[in-house]
Amino acid sequence: MSTIVRLEDIYKIYGSGETEVQALAGVNLTVESGEFCSIMGASGSGKSTMMNIIGCLDKPTSGRYYLDNVDVSNLDDKALAHVRNRKLGFVFQQFHLLPQLSALENVMLPLVYANVAERERRDRAVEALTQVGLAHRLHNRPNQLSGGQQQRVAIARAIVGHPVLLLADEPTGALDSRTTTEILNIFAELNTTGMTVVMVTHEPDVARFTRRIIWFKDGRVMNQNLAPEELGHLMTAA
Repeated sequence: MSTIVRLEDIYKIYGSGETEVQALAGVNLTVESGEFCSIMGASGSGKSTMMNIIGCLDKPTSGRYYLDNVDVSNLDDKALAHVRNRKLGFVFQQFHLLPQLSALENVMLPLVYANVAERERRDRAVEALTQVGLAHRLHNRPNQLSGGQQQRVAIARAIVGHPVLLLADEPTGALDSRTTTEILNIFAELNTTGMTVVMVTHEPDVARFTRRIIWFKDGRVMNQNLAPEELGHLMTAA
């Protein structure tokens, strides 16, 4: 099993002097290929900052971040954009679909930026939408889809580039409980195919779908091997 994410002594500081805020304070963390884990913690614990760094949306103030065995800590913005497009898939609470495009066209879009040939773009987008159960909705626009269906399109868009890591930031925050379960089952199914999934959530019931929970507090990892069945005790103690 290879290591997909390796964080070494990561600090993230915003501002300076009296306005300085230390969002991350010496984080050391690894995620292995094929894992399905979640990042939890109270508001202000550093979990969202951590996700931004793992997703190459932000850079650490100090420390080293190795993604798929490549040090991406100090890459410039252009290089980071290339890494995001080739190695990462993102799913957010809001779906961020382009309203004028069909589901198929929305999913094809990342492959346009990756310079994939048109026929292959279409074939891979159809495959991804089929994988999330939307083979019958290829030509519907977002306003013709339910919230759960729109999130399925967003997941298909995230996996169409065959990323080494799928990142989900509060992916069920805008969904009802039944649809939440459906979406989480999709993540679980993707994980069974070998996809590495890291999810940020503040909801214990969502975190329990994952195999390992990483608990943040005050910018530090307090526990990175928390089993889902241990979460109830920790939440009570907090």
